[in-house]
Amino acid sequence: MRVLVSPDCFTGSLTAVEAATAIRAGWLQVHPQDEVVIAPLSDGGPGFVSGLHAVLGGELISVIVNDPLRRQTPAQYLLNDQHAWIESAQACGLHLISQSDRNPKITTTFGVGELIADAIDRGATKITIGLGGSGTNDAGAGMLGALGAVSTGSLDSGGAALAQLANLDLSLALAKVAGIELIVASDVDNPLLGLRGATAVFGPQKGADDFAVMELEGALEHFSSLCGRRSDGKDPAVALGAGAAGGLGFGLLLLGATRVAGIETVLATVNLDREIANVDLVITGEGRLDDQSLHGKVVAGVAKHASQAGKPCVVLAGDVRLGKRECANAGIDSAYSMTEFAGLERSLSHPIQVLTEVSARVASSWGRR
Repeated sequence: MRVLVSPDCFTGSLTAVEAATAIRAGWLQVHPQDEVVIAPLSDGGPGFVSGLHAVLGGELISVIVNDPLRRQTPAQYLLNDQHAWIESAQACGLHLISQSDRNPKITTTFGVGELIADAIDRGATKITIGLGGSGTNDAGAGMLGALGAVSTGSLDSGGAALAQLANLDLSLALAKVAGIELIVASDVDNPLLGLRGATAVFGPQKGADDFAVMELEGALEHFSSLCGRRSDGKDPAVALGAGAAGGLGFGLLLLGATRVAGIETVLATVNLDREIANVDLVITGEGRLDDQSLHGKVVAGVAKHASQAGKPCVVLAGDVRLGKRECANAGIDSAYSMTEFAGLERSLSHPIQVLTEVSARVASSWGRR
């Protein structure tokens, strides 16, 4: 039997690569003669680079950049020929900030700009930036500053400081990316401002209270008015995906980037349809299988493609909050919960062991005897 294992990361517990390896190990414990192919994935958030590297190969470039609080942190991006793949969360991710230090009024995307600049300096002519899991809300101002944008105020002091800017000169940043194909990979389609904007929807998840949300909304509105329209006359503030990663999407779109669907781009890049066509069963997974999983996430994308190919798809998750009917409608044939199997405490303290055990149970049910 041939099995394809393509999970997302289990946020806070396992990377996509670790999850895929554990699932493979569990299956082979029961059916050691089977062929189990792993293809860890990401929708653009954490795990974006490691998942692509596992499938595409290429060179992982290690650099030291500024994290959301301007502390030095190691980060990696993938360079495959002249195409660089950057995971913005490695420089501005929420996971880089302790719970007590989370404050989107002061966090910056400066490190993302450093990653982009390094890739350009190494000869990249095409750069895909995966957005997701950010701890910032600065509309990409820090990123623009790292690429050369200047202002009378501070671009790299967080979203709240944008309210104090009097002007903005993007000429050096635009010159830095001239001739570079910039692509934003994100399934978030929120605009920059308003009730569906970056601040209102995602700010509270990053530590913003009601007052901070109002303050940041005003600051981003002021900043977007300073930025104005692109040279092609388009207003990036209202574009789909401008609100992704605390408005980092806006900053990149301002530089001329094109937005693409995160998970579909990844699936096409790794040619997952080809792998699915050659297997008998597809296994995917993530930390929590819930309603959000069905909207542009890895699990939904893999299940959809498996269903289209007529192949069964099984999901392994830390926690399962979808019913059988919802799963069936999404192309998911069965879902298994780690917490239901081993309890919350053990699942969190020994995630690799528990996921391996759950995978072995799946193999007992779905494998050929």
